[in-house]
Amino acid sequence: MYKKIIKKIIKKVKEFYYTSSSERFIKYLVSGGVKIGERVIFRNPHSTHIDMTRPCLISIGNDVDINVDFTILTHAWCTHVFRNLFHDFLNSSGKVSIGNNVYIAKNVMILQGVTIGDNCIIGAGSVVNKSIPSNSVAVGVPCRVVNTIENYYNKCKDRSFEEAKEYVRCFRERNGRNPKASELWEEFIFFVDKRNIDKYPDVPVRSQLGAGYDDWLEHHKAPFASLKNFLDSID
Repeated sequence: MYKKIIKKIIKKVKEFYYTSSSERFIKYLVSGGVKIGERVIFRNPHSTHIDMTRPCLISIGNDVDINVDFTILTHAWCTHVFRNLFHDFLNSSGKVSIGNNVYIAKNVMILQGVTIGDNCIIGAGSVVNKSIPSNSVAVGVPCRVVNTIENYYNKCKDRSFEEAKEYVRCFRERNGRNPKASELWEEFIFFVDKRNIDKYPDVPVRSQLGAGYDDWLEHHKAPFASLKNFLDSID
């Protein structure tokens, strides 16, 4: 009895250790047989559920960002019903493959037999039961393609300044002042680039961009020369 209790305690301690960071969680998955590429991040390993009964069926590419409450299932348990109804027991399993440069939003479940291609965004709350082609934006239950990645990029780019202005206006109304540079998140793109980045050490540029920081800094040119110019443009 005590041995069982001790084993359970050890198991819980190991689970807590391996889910305490994305890096440790990835090492645990790889050691168990899951194939994982470079620059992969699990935003909350504690709420991530990976079916480790068949880890050789799971592969995750490079530059994959996985948000909270994420699940991968490589097998089903329909055979419970088959056993009782047809007196038969059937196996059920399939590969799950996630390509390169993929973002998976909150509360997504990927089922057996699914391949998600490169350059994809999977929207929040999706249940992915069919493969998603590369360069797609997909969402829903069941998950379906709703846009190409290029069209979605252009749509987001067109509305980004209006969204930034709305945030600044709401901040002013709520706080009675303009936001400081450190209180602007993605909005820094409108006034920060390599010409002036040293003037804004409190702006969370590096933490927001992660591994893409150097490439972004090299190619980005802000439409406004300073935070003041940006704020002055918003009535």
